Amino acid sequence: MLPYDPVELVARNPRRGVARRWRMQAMRDLFGRVVVETAWGRIGAPGRTLVRSFAGEEEAARYVRALLARRAGARARIGADYVAER
Repeated sequence: MLPYDPVELVARNPRRGVARRWRMQAMRDLFGRVVVETAWGRIGAPGRTLVRSFAGEEEAARYVRALLARRAGARARIGADYVAER
């Protein structure tokens, strides 16, 4: 159900000075919980990382859907769409 492979997105708009990256990966820890790790920031900068743990996959999937919906609205917020990194 979850994308256990990393999802890596970038948003670029040189005219507005936008150069951002966003990465999300879901995995199971040693205790069977689902861990979602999100990293973001300016391309070339250290950025930030957030790790959240969920008891079940459905709860984690709801969180991941909310994260991806937020990225889908990036054009209105930052002036550039997030696209899959090549």
